[in-house]
Amino acid sequence: MAGFDTYAWLMKSEPSEVSVDDVLAMEGSKVGWFGVRNYQARNFMRDKCKIDDPVLFYHSSCKEPGIVGIGRIASKPYPDPTQFDDHDEYYDPKATPEKPRWVQVDVQVLKKVKLVALADLRAIPECVDMAVLRKGNRLSITPVTEAQWNAIQKILIDEA
Repeated sequence: MAGFDTYAWLMKSEPSEVSVDDVLAMEGSKVGWFGVRNYQARNFMRDKCKIDDPVLFYHSSCKEPGIVGIGRIASKPYPDPTQFDDHDEYYDPKATPEKPRWVQVDVQVLKKVKLVALADLRAIPECVDMAVLRKGNRLSITPVTEAQWNAIQKILIDEA
């Protein structure tokens, strides 16, 4: 993404699989971002995500999709263990412990926020270019600029 300075990450999770409340209930309010099986999203985690990068925790594939939490990247990338488990839906028979194909990072949720829905994001001028708003975008991890992050934080502060 030439000309795009990544400041933070928008990370999508289906609340039926892992919700913001689920993560807040976990030890350290952290979850391994497992099951990513898209090469671009994997590459973002493997090559670009850094510890303490800010995260917008986003619920997708639900009645009201949108940002529901603020967090941070809490680990370096490491092999996603689900790729090795032949009983797991994310099993990859081509992956081996010696040559893993898929990675994950830990995401720590710092706080739950009032829903910032897609319509809310579309109404923020700084956010019109966000990947999550592009037609057909299905990536579970997308970069967020500092201007986008700041505009969303302002909305969250104004609504608090």
